[in-house]
Amino acid sequence: LLCFRSPLVTRLIFGLLLQAALTQLSIITQPNFVLFLADDLGIGDIGCYGNDTIRTPNIDRLAKEGVKLTQHIAAAPLCTPSRAAFLTGRYPLRSGMDAINNYRVIFWNAGSGGLPPNETTFAKLLQQQGYSTGLIGKWHQGVNCESRNDHCHHPLKHGFDYFYGMPFTLISDCQPTETPEMDRAFRRKLWLSTQMIGLVTLTAALGRLTGLISVHWKILTCLAGFSLLFFVSWFSSYGFVRYWNCIMMRNHGITEQPMVTDRTTSLILRESISFIERNKHKPFLLFLSFLHSHTPLLTTEKFLGRSRHGLYGDNVEEMDWMVGQVLDAIDKEGLKDTTLVYFASDHGGWLERQEGKRQLGGWNGIYRGGKAMGGWEGGIRVPGIFRWPGVLPAGRVIDEPTSLMDIYPTIVHLAGGAVPQDRVIDGRDLLPLLRGTVVHSEHEFLFHYCGIHLHAVRWHQKDSGAVWKAHYVTPIFSPPGAGACYDRGFCPCFGEGVTHHDPPLLFELSQDPSEAKPLSADTEPLFDTVIRKIGRAIEEHRRTLTPVPEQLSVYNVVWKPWLQPCCGTFPFCWCDKEGDN
Repeated sequence: LLCFRSPLVTRLIFGLLLQAALTQLSIITQPNFVLFLADDLGIGDIGCYGNDTIRTPNIDRLAKEGVKLTQHIAAAPLCTPSRAAFLTGRYPLRSGMDAINNYRVIFWNAGSGGLPPNETTFAKLLQQQGYSTGLIGKWHQGVNCESRNDHCHHPLKHGFDYFYGMPFTLISDCQPTETPEMDRAFRRKLWLSTQMIGLVTLTAALGRLTGLISVHWKILTCLAGFSLLFFVSWFSSYGFVRYWNCIMMRNHGITEQPMVTDRTTSLILRESISFIERNKHKPFLLFLSFLHSHTPLLTTEKFLGRSRHGLYGDNVEEMDWMVGQVLDAIDKEGLKDTTLVYFASDHGGWLERQEGKRQLGGWNGIYRGGKAMGGWEGGIRVPGIFRWPGVLPAGRVIDEPTSLMDIYPTIVHLAGGAVPQDRVIDGRDLLPLLRGTVVHSEHEFLFHYCGIHLHAVRWHQKDSGAVWKAHYVTPIFSPPGAGACYDRGFCPCFGEGVTHHDPPLLFELSQDPSEAKPLSADTEPLFDTVIRKIGRAIEEHRRTLTPVPEQLSVYNVVWKPWLQPCCGTFPFCWCDKEGDN
């Protein structure tokens, strides 16, 4: 009997140890990563976050089969800085990717600013671990530094083996039938100035010809030359936005200049699925950076008129369909159980984006504010969904504060890499929280910037579960009480368009997520304690900041013809390498 039991017990113990080892192995073995990042999508635009007018069954399925984060926070309320933080795991002002002026994003493919070469993205670290890394879609982190082909800010210099998409961002100027969007107010001023200078020149010339005004021909010639020079100086950039900014690239080569918007969606989807098929036999990272749901809301005909939320809803439903197609490709290749899928938006929906009575921006649910607002929840609280069958529990909902910057350490650790030790990494590894092995997020404080200006700070008081948020600066809504800056198009970060609060506005988000009822020392006994605690955290945080070159300075943002990507001989830049001919 003992001889029988001994081998049985031995086999049983061995089996249990082997199962534990295999379970652990499933965690540490390099999974594939598919990261979906929407553009300008509001947290209230998705079914699993409460929307009932836009159908998003595929994104909802991810939440049902995985983990949904309800307090997932972008590090900035605009594309360029938010994506810089996402890629580096660091607040954007640490890399110089947040604005000191009103130019808060990369404005031109031919600007010299961008994600600095000395920044280490998660793609670069995964590349070092043997991953195939691909970026499909939007970049918006700059292209060149000193010459047209140095590609110092290009995705291939930041750890991506393959890039197909827009080095810039989608704007209404890319669609010939749409009203120009880029720097619209400034362009109007330039046109008006040109007309006034031209009118002065014409009046002087007519006065000279009729003898009513005594003006020397040399003065007239100089005036006419100045008029022409002024016009050319700005029209050479703003007059050709579609050719300069609306381009598609494959790696370093330009495939469309300008882009043919009718086929952009199908090409991005084709490239995404192709990348999965080409790399299915080795670990891969696919970062699908959607052009949806940014204006001009490129939507194929079969999705037009399908939603109950107009063109914006149609566009979101098409994006959801694209998510489903990529998930189907993962399933088809048998990669579902070895692939961590993540879905998020770069920041909140754009409330002010309207054309007449058409609302072209997103909805941020119950949260106050929207895109460009650094402090209010509507500008920075975004969807956040993870799925990894067999590793992450299905249907789990987490209310803890998390950040888009957390993707960086999370996937780097899963890939077997280590985060850099020579710089501050603000993101935290989310895997223990996602799996349920810890209850609380590692974030005690999150700092909410608008450009380089600190607008608000969040304190997660873990012992009580309270989430305090202090606002030091808030935008002035226009018209008053409107909930956004409709008269401006964007809410500013500083100047006459903001209000400074001393003492700060304080909210307890777990009780008041809409930030509707500010607390005071009279209504909240802990008011002074909370404000002092947050104040000390700000002082400690600022001690970790070091001066860096400003990538969004006026000089770095302006159009430079010698940096303009061009598929011909500049300025004759035109090509279509995706067409039938």
